[in-house]
Amino acid sequence: MSTFTYLKNLVSDYRIASVTPTSSFGVRWLCRNIDFEGSRTFVEFGPGTGVITEALLDRMRPDARMVLIELNRNFAEILRKRITDPRVSVHQADARNVRQVIESEGLDGIDCLVSGIPFSYLPVDVRDRIVKETARLMGDGGRFLAYQTLWQQDRHLLDHLTRYYDHTVGTIELRNAPPLRLYRAIRSSRRNNHSVNGEL
Repeated sequence: MSTFTYLKNLVSDYRIASVTPTSSFGVRWLCRNIDFEGSRTFVEFGPGTGVITEALLDRMRPDARMVLIELNRNFAEILRKRITDPRVSVHQADARNVRQVIESEGLDGIDCLVSGIPFSYLPVDVRDRIVKETARLMGDGGRFLAYQTLWQQDRHLLDHLTRYYDHTVGTIELRNAPPLRLYRAIRSSRRNNHSVNGEL
């Protein structure tokens, strides 16, 4: 899907963080950090037009499920038309309502969550609520992977991830346009409160 689609929607929706789809470099980083064999339930926040979604579907197990939560109505409609894989369901919804969405699909937890929503645009309490709720839905080894444009700071997301997840890692991908901050956080049943901010 073209940059034009993002620009057209950016005019009417200030919450869109980027004017281009995520590059292959960002997509590869995300995929390298996912346990596809061990994950059956995937959630994606802010999938946009589905560039990352399609990469995940190519690698997911045949019996896995993918729940897309997209707030922008135009993007949600594009996703419904573009992605016909029976493993996928699309919800035009707010990430704050992730539990209700998951339960409406008959699911009781998340193995892997990928997020592209711009946390810097959200109030601090909303950021914290979203990250806290995802952590509650994660089983042992569950992963929260996020990509943010470079001008969004670690305090917008990483600080919240370290509060509720273990083994949090942040890095930067300069080969994306615009450059990205990339985060991986792993949830453990035994909270070690251990976090690292550096390269994988």
